[in-house]
Amino acid sequence: MTLNINGNKYNMVVEPQWTLREVIHDKLGLTGTKEMCDKGACGSCTVIMDGRPILSCLSLAIECEGHEIETIENLSVKRHPLVETYSKHHAMQCGYCTPGFVMTSKALLDKNPDPTEEEIKDALEGNICRCGTYPAHLAAVLEAAQQLKKGGEN
Repeated sequence: MTLNINGNKYNMVVEPQWTLREVIHDKLGLTGTKEMCDKGACGSCTVIMDGRPILSCLSLAIECEGHEIETIENLSVKRHPLVETYSKHHAMQCGYCTPGFVMTSKALLDKNPDPTEEEIKDALEGNICRCGTYPAHLAAVLEAAQQLKKGGEN
């Protein structure tokens, strides 16, 4: 099968039971996509597929062929404002949940470039941070939205 991840095509043999998270992280070495719970309850494995945030631990890789998949590595390469604002606002401590939060936030900003605090909270409600940095996520997303309005990268 062929997976399109971050604009690159990966031709590979995939076992039917392999999850997208397993392929991205373990087989392709894109280690930004994390596994915390492996049950779809924490959001740390979130990637964007066809513009929507999805839980890669619950998605079978074989079902993702033909779709555009974006991981946290792509945001770093493209210098997306969320990368800077998450760091600036200390929206992480251990950092394990951060890729999932950032990918969920990017999907929100792509769909709604001027979200309210309530809309941000609603979008991020499926992501869990064990360190409790929730208020910092709001500030980071709001500032990234402002930077994008001023012409920052997307």
